[in-house]
Amino acid sequence: MPDIACIRVLLLSAVLMATACSDDLSSTLDAVGQRAAEPERANQLLPVNDEIIEFAAGAEPGPASLVDHPQKTALYGDLHVHTSYSFDAYAFATMSTPADAYRFAAGAAIPHPSGYDIQLDRPLDFYAVTDHAEFLGVARAAADPDTDVGQQSFAQPLHNLNEPGNTGIRSFGFRVKTFGQIRREILDDLQAGVIDAAVIEAATKNAWRDTVEAAQQHYRPGELTTFVAYEFTARSNDRGNLHRNVVFRDAARLPAMPFSSFNSQNPEGLWDWLDELRGQGIEALAIPHNSNGSNGHMFALQNWAGQALDADYAAQRRRNEPLVEVTQVKGTSETHPALSPEDEWADFEIMPYRVATTVPSEPSGSYVREAYLNGLEMQANRGLNPFRFGLVGASDTHVAGSSIDEESFFSKAGVLDGTPLLRGSVPLSFWQRWLGKLLAPKQLREVDGNTYIASSAFETWGASGLAAVWAENNSREAIYSAFRRKETFATSGPRIAVRFFAGFDYRDELMNSSDWLTTAYRNGVAMGGSLAAHAEQAPRFLVAAVADPNGAPLQRLQIVKGTVRDGSAQEQVIDIACADGLQPDPATRRCPDNGAAVDPATCTISPDKGAMQLSVQWQDPDYQAAENAFYYVRVLENPTCRWSTWEAMRAGNKPRADLPATIQERAWSSPIWIDAASGAPGL
Repeated sequence: MPDIACIRVLLLSAVLMATACSDDLSSTLDAVGQRAAEPERANQLLPVNDEIIEFAAGAEPGPASLVDHPQKTALYGDLHVHTSYSFDAYAFATMSTPADAYRFAAGAAIPHPSGYDIQLDRPLDFYAVTDHAEFLGVARAAADPDTDVGQQSFAQPLHNLNEPGNTGIRSFGFRVKTFGQIRREILDDLQAGVIDAAVIEAATKNAWRDTVEAAQQHYRPGELTTFVAYEFTARSNDRGNLHRNVVFRDAARLPAMPFSSFNSQNPEGLWDWLDELRGQGIEALAIPHNSNGSNGHMFALQNWAGQALDADYAAQRRRNEPLVEVTQVKGTSETHPALSPEDEWADFEIMPYRVATTVPSEPSGSYVREAYLNGLEMQANRGLNPFRFGLVGASDTHVAGSSIDEESFFSKAGVLDGTPLLRGSVPLSFWQRWLGKLLAPKQLREVDGNTYIASSAFETWGASGLAAVWAENNSREAIYSAFRRKETFATSGPRIAVRFFAGFDYRDELMNSSDWLTTAYRNGVAMGGSLAAHAEQAPRFLVAAVADPNGAPLQRLQIVKGTVRDGSAQEQVIDIACADGLQPDPATRRCPDNGAAVDPATCTISPDKGAMQLSVQWQDPDYQAAENAFYYVRVLENPTCRWSTWEAMRAGNKPRADLPATIQERAWSSPIWIDAASGAPGL
């Protein structure tokens, strides 16, 4: 007979679709959704707290711990991490704190809500806890009946919810659905004056102070750089994702409370706040994420009020959002097959839904490559370009630890997706299938005679990703400076290293010399930079990539180019270096297949295919000095098993036929822009 765990799994599955996991606080925002249609820049639900406070100083870099690298070194981190202070993460039974998150980044094991430990294969270089500003710390405080929040009427169902032993059927079936109801109740009670806003504000301030103090206490210059950060969780009125992570450069002097979507659903309101902080000497930037789930809103060609973008908008957006998160667990946002039909690799880890739903998301306006192209058109036609941003990756974990490895994937939503069965990679047993058809038939999917839980978008999620920078050393100052100059790249999880430069004064065979990096910086620009077009010669590009020593070998280096020709934006994907001594075909501009394969029964990869390093000096044969253009690098590994295949294999099953069996892990550089000789730089 089925055991209690099987019943719990099926009951949990039954409520997932209706509530869609609410990890973007959608249930809360539904209560104020009408505000998303208003054009005002500060459409406040709650007033902005303008208090600035002083925090204890963190560690100072010392000469023994901080090693300078004149030509910079690659550092890897995660700028999107949730702990128990996020309302949804607490709903997922996460109890780990910001301090636990930083211990994880440093290499320690921490508990997963589903009852096992999680641990990186090696420490990260930098990390930022980014709990949701909306009701920051409120759920955790409400679970304690002795706190002021815990004594409010809405808190009673939450008392001791995540304490040991309180993991029965009631809590699993209750925690998803009821948390959304509780959020709405809090908002209603705040508006009606039933709850004193000061009670909620105090809980938020306490959680924020603990977040800052954890970052300060775990900052180890030269070993682990910790950033104070949070998530601004806004959305459009049609549930398009408009989330941003806000990262502060320093931690000694900060706002007493973060600016949230309750202060303004409009991201332009967030930019105003960041500008005001900058005027007070507090430096921060915002990083949009999951544009793939924005339903076309993240890179829309109109502002919040529906007006055409102007120079002020472009300048403010670029000032406050120099980076975009291109990949994470909820999908990759580089491009989409509908937008790039001639790019064979455009279908990488597509999560096709609006965040926290299974409602399709409109591709146009939702992917970074199209935004780059649209920016070029605006630059050519109107002299402005709001979309000159660099790229980073992240995990968006909601269990304090990054899930970035396919083989050991644990996803992000705690008890909701903490097992292969809940993620939909392993079929139900006979009794589970029988119970599922009885209790939740609409939450099941039949594939090749097997039955899987398919109550959410979990099977479309991926083990991704990482932010990477080229910085002089591992410190807040150096890494944040790299963010600002956009000398950043993203990976889908492996620690691939990518170098990318452009210049007009690079000599032939430069990359064969010992001083090529010195010359590359001195005579050109690195990723994230721009060059004014030269009327008489094409720029030379220097591209180099090194494989993750713990990952698969590299298969190819690619240039993704965008330009405006005959009044419209065009894109190209060009293979510029191939592994295994192969050369790109001049006609197709593609590397021949190098024969790298994966055994799906064991996930063993070809041992003799691919390269640990690839490098090339390249010029664009189609360069036109009169055209604005961007170029970025995409690096592809040999194929490897996707997480769903690893899990099926370990369970003794065949991989689901409707999911990719393999993937090609990759990295993306920030672009280099070439500004037309006769045009405007689009500033």
